[in-house]
Amino acid sequence: MQRVCFALHVPPEHHDTYRTAHADVWPEMRAALSEAGWHNYSLFLRDDGLLVGYLETEDFEAAQRAMAATEVNERWQAEMAKLFGERADEAMRPLEEVFHLA
Repeated sequence: MQRVCFALHVPPEHHDTYRTAHADVWPEMRAALSEAGWHNYSLFLRDDGLLVGYLETEDFEAAQRAMAATEVNERWQAEMAKLFGERADEAMRPLEEVFHLA
């Protein structure tokens, strides 16, 4: 299982909108993420806009491709692009893991 961590930036003026959107993620989006292999997916937002995401998956590139092929992802990314100024799913770059305590 791959552990994937990434960082993005949410402009402070969009924090409330971002939090509201993620307080009630669409059921079909949640289902699509699970079906595409996104497990233990969490997002953390710091006051300065640092957004840290974490997930576990068998193959991150395959999981990204599977999501990109869904209609619900297209709708979700269009909404999130208003906040990020770009598609968040395309801006994700995994961070290098330098330590893990198993």
